[in-house]
Amino acid sequence: MPAAVSSYTLEDQERMTKASNYFAWQRRLVIRELGSRVIEIGCGIGNFTRLMLDRDAVLALDAEPGCIERLRQRFPNQSNLQAVTCDVMAPEFREFESFRADCCVCLNVLEHIEDDRDALRRMAAVLSPGSVLILLVAASPSLYGRIDQLLGHHRRYTRASLSRLAAEAGLNVKTAYYLNAVGFFGWWTNSHILKLDAQSPGQIEFFDRYIVPIASRVENFVHPPFGQSLFVVLKKSL
Repeated sequence: MPAAVSSYTLEDQERMTKASNYFAWQRRLVIRELGSRVIEIGCGIGNFTRLMLDRDAVLALDAEPGCIERLRQRFPNQSNLQAVTCDVMAPEFREFESFRADCCVCLNVLEHIEDDRDALRRMAAVLSPGSVLILLVAASPSLYGRIDQLLGHHRRYTRASLSRLAAEAGLNVKTAYYLNAVGFFGWWTNSHILKLDAQSPGQIEFFDRYIVPIASRVENFVHPPFGQSLFVVLKKSL
């Protein structure tokens, strides 16, 4: 049931570095669409960034200076990696158009941004025509609870609501499907039955070790009709 977002504390993100199967699952999804020059929005301490370091160039952005400092410490000699403190909603974000990115990756971040439509427009603006924007977002509004509130989630998405948002931002939906049906029930239990404030380290470890290897294989062949997350690929018109 984990989520790799910079809104987690640094301690939480350090703990998430052990969720190797979960991040490998994410990479298998993203790699199918990943370009050669990538902008990552909300990179955190680089738990997913490290899986894209085979690209020609990666520009990793996060609004938290502490996250960027930790990422630089983790990958001090990576010549194809730039790590910069910047908020996607900041005026200077537009300057990254000069990076000539052909892909933008934004995993578990959009739900943290109040004006998500403007955020999508800003991401699209720095991409070259024909490029893709890869999103992983919190799904299923019925799951929304205290954990979401404490994580700073403004919302959870459905496939329909994200498609409408993309259209309003001038982007075309290439792919959109739900992920992690098992995690749906775990999140529901934590939020609505156990009334927890956060996922425990034990839950994360159990999920990564025993659930992800099976769930990822099954969902590779059959997309569930619901899920904890929604994987979306948007395309910028030529």
